[in-house]
Amino acid sequence: MKRTLLAATLLALALPALQGCVPAVATGVGVGALMIADRRNAETYLADEAIEIRAFNRINEKFGDKVHVNVTSYNLKVLLTGEVPDEGLKSELEKAVAGIANVKGVTNEVAIGPASGFQARSNDTFITSKVKARFIDANKFKANHVKVVTEAGTVFLLGLVTRQEADDAAEIARTTAGVKKVVRVFEYVQIREAQQLDSRPPEETAPKPAEAK
Repeated sequence: MKRTLLAATLLALALPALQGCVPAVATGVGVGALMIADRRNAETYLADEAIEIRAFNRINEKFGDKVHVNVTSYNLKVLLTGEVPDEGLKSELEKAVAGIANVKGVTNEVAIGPASGFQARSNDTFITSKVKARFIDANKFKANHVKVVTEAGTVFLLGLVTRQEADDAAEIARTTAGVKKVVRVFEYVQIREAQQLDSRPPEETAPKPAEAK
């Protein structure tokens, strides 16, 4: 328990106090280390970073402060979370992001309603840190293989994972204090493919996932 709380605290300090559209872009050695530990190849990893930046800029230019939207790109597929005032803006938002170069799909989980406040966003950030810390403690899969996004207590899980990894991640997230709901936004790979992705040299191109959900 102490280990989990310590890890959660450290992760919370490492994450921004507010969840927003702006992606945290690592540089230099940090990027290299993250890419080596990721199942995406380097080209896709960097493309995802670029998609998030372009999406943020487009949303900001087109909608300004009318919306509060978080953009997460993983393997060229975008997850949208946050809040917009009406269905019309939600639809426009999805079309705007879908038109960005390299985007292969959009999962629009934006809610209709007022923008969340500081306390709610801080709580979501803390939930994310707790889920990630529990991934590490459970040691059932490599924690960096599952990306966690939390919005209004709902945890979204992304990554290139096996069915067992997905089930384990979802169960850990579901049983984390404060989590109201878990939504899987995974792409599934076979066990052999996962092993190849984990053992390949950094410069190799990762095989495409066998199935998407």
